[in-house]
Amino acid sequence: MKFFVDTAEIEDIKELNDLGMVDGVTTNPSLILKSGRDIMEVTKEICDIVSGPVSAEVVAMEADAMIAEGRKLADIAENIAVKLPLTWDGLKACKVLSDDGMMVNVTLCFSANQALLAAKAGATFISPFIGRLDDINLDGMDLIQDIRTIYDNYGFETSILAASIRSANHVLDCARIGADVMTAPPEVIRKLVSHPLTDKGLDQFMKDWAKTGQNIL
Repeated sequence: MKFFVDTAEIEDIKELNDLGMVDGVTTNPSLILKSGRDIMEVTKEICDIVSGPVSAEVVAMEADAMIAEGRKLADIAENIAVKLPLTWDGLKACKVLSDDGMMVNVTLCFSANQALLAAKAGATFISPFIGRLDDINLDGMDLIQDIRTIYDNYGFETSILAASIRSANHVLDCARIGADVMTAPPEVIRKLVSHPLTDKGLDQFMKDWAKTGQNIL
C-alpha cells in the first residue's frame, strides 16, 4: 500500500520523504489555509520535493470552471493530480481532464455508487472518506471493501485512495482490505511506529545496558 501524506506543511513532507514514507501528497483548501501560503507557490514546492502524485484541489463548482482551474494547476508540475469533488460537474471535469492525459483525484466519496461513477469517468484516484463515515456511525471500512470488490469485479484501474484516516487501525484495516493508497496527516503516520511493548522492551534493554558499565563508542 502506498502512503500519501495529507498536509501542505513543507518540513513534515521533507522529513517523511527522506525516510521513504511518502509516495505522494494530498492537499485541499483547508490545508492550504492552515499553511498560510499561496496555493501555487506551496504546491510547486511540494512537487519539487516528492516524485509521486501531488493532489491540488479546484475550488470552482461548475464543470467548465473546474476544467480551467484544473489545467492551470496541472501546469505547475508533471506530477500534479487535479483534485475534483464527487459531483455531477466534477465527473464532467474528470472525464475531460483524464481524456487530456491528466491525473485526476475524485474526492469526497461516501458511497460505492459514487466510486463506480468516478471510475467510469476515468478517475486516476477515488478518495473515500473513512473517518467522516465513522463520525455518523457508519463503518468506513465497509465502503473500502465494497469499492475494492466492485473495481476488482470489472477491472477498473482507478486506485482506491483511502482518506480521512485518523488512526493506526484505519491504516491496518485499509491494508488488509487492499486499498491501493492511504493518505493521512503526518502525526498519524508517525504514530504507526508506536507500541507499548516496544517502549517497555527498550526501557529494559537500556537499564540492563547501564548495569554493564560498557560503552560502544
